[in-house]
Amino acid sequence: MPVVFRRLMIVSALCGLALAGCGGGAPKFNGTDLTGASWGRDFSLQDPDGRTRTLADFRGKYVLLFFGYTHCPDVCPTELTRDAELKKKLGADGDRVQVIFVTVDPERDTAELMRSYTAAFDPKFLGLRGDEAATKRAASEFKVFYEKVPSGASYTVNHTAMTYVFDAKGRLRLGLQYTQSADQIAADLRALMKQES
Repeated sequence: MPVVFRRLMIVSALCGLALAGCGGGAPKFNGTDLTGASWGRDFSLQDPDGRTRTLADFRGKYVLLFFGYTHCPDVCPTELTRDAELKKKLGADGDRVQVIFVTVDPERDTAELMRSYTAAFDPKFLGLRGDEAATKRAASEFKVFYEKVPSGASYTVNHTAMTYVFDAKGRLRLGLQYTQSADQIAADLRALMKQES
């Protein structure tokens, strides 16, 4: 390999390392960074008291938004249990977190069922629902897939298992995988909170 070419390769590698070290102080997240996404902007759904809620109602809070259903056998209760654990790990900062559970099964998930289901994990968790059209609009806005699957005399619902995180200004910031731990999510939320302090 010619000496000039080798020197160019070494200089290029060093420049690359120098640039990699200049991240502008941006935090590294365990979740997927969705900052600046053109989707996931808002929703309009009803709480158990029949009030229409949107993201603007939760400004000042770090919102964790998850789509699921109360008859879910595993993923949904696991997610909500993890979110309850996460709030405890954050200590006093846990009060700055609002968990919102949106049903993709409005046919069975009544307002009262949503209230009792979310309260079983944490009294401050909020369940939201809409009619079929509102559910489709919200799911589409957040790129959430769901479909009924016949099961005996009833059905289950296949759905996207992603939790969306909004910062205190109501901006979509992160996508969290089902497999991520409460510790990993707590670290991400602390990083977001520190960034905005």
